[in-house]
Amino acid sequence: MKRIIALVLALVLAFTLVACGGAGSTTMTMGTGGTAGTYYGYGGILGTQVKTSTGITVNVVSTDGSKANILGIDAGNYQLGTVQSDVMDYGWNGLRTFEKEGKIDSFRVIGGLYAEAVQLVTMDPNIKSVADLRGKKVSIGAAGSGVYFNAVDVLTAAGLTEKDIVPQYQSFADSADALKDGKIDAAFIVAGAPTPAIQELCTTSKAYLVPIDGDIAKKVMEASPFYATYKIPAGTYEGQTADVTTVTIKATLIVSANASEEDVYNITKAIFDNKEAITKAHAKGAELSLENATDGMTVPFHKGAAKYFAEKGITVEAK
Repeated sequence: MKRIIALVLALVLAFTLVACGGAGSTTMTMGTGGTAGTYYGYGGILGTQVKTSTGITVNVVSTDGSKANILGIDAGNYQLGTVQSDVMDYGWNGLRTFEKEGKIDSFRVIGGLYAEAVQLVTMDPNIKSVADLRGKKVSIGAAGSGVYFNAVDVLTAAGLTEKDIVPQYQSFADSADALKDGKIDAAFIVAGAPTPAIQELCTTSKAYLVPIDGDIAKKVMEASPFYATYKIPAGTYEGQTADVTTVTIKATLIVSANASEEDVYNITKAIFDNKEAITKAHAKGAELSLENATDGMTVPFHKGAAKYFAEKGITVEAK
């Protein structure tokens, strides 16, 4: 009898340990972006969906954006992060903003999420094109940030350099405040549209978007494979009566290479199998798709994500 009782207790303990070690016991921290940008709000929605579907707890934190999230994962402070697809490539290959740090290979791709439009916003009626920025005070993002390089790419395509403008290196929120206070003439903001910072500007002030199209868009795309053209539909912002054409890169969800295959599979499934629920909570959910998730990725996927996409008939490079 004692042996039977001991065996039963051992089995109960074993099942308890298995349960404690399952996906529901996992806690991850997700680096996003500034509170005025899309990363932070959308990251919170994704974290909630992952928790609901898998039991994995995702603590969403505000950060300085793409580079900070890659470095945070590399340092072990974050396990998940939202990043621009171009900055992700810079980190993987040690280019541009990562020249000092060198190549970083401690992260993997889960999937592309939505288009991140390069939005040039102003309240100056004399600014109707990128060329009109010459001599103006323009916020081009924090120094070395993804926004900074997007702005430089657009300016270069228009035949301008930083010396041709009065550059200001500001976050989304600071750019919006500076525009309202008349301290700057225009700002580059790279995020999914509608972007809260721009929404507020267009609602409370006479702000509007300047198109990035024609030869400028063509030159941007010729210089870099990360860009594509994108139309911000009329009505996206208060007072916007027509579509505005610009260029875009892709918001992408990355994960630590050390995350377990099971956890990453469950996270990927929780996001891409629940488009409808996510869209009800955030408009950017409408852009979730298998095509968006897997196209144009220049960094390897996590094996857990690759397993999910393989079940959907899509083969991706995994490492």
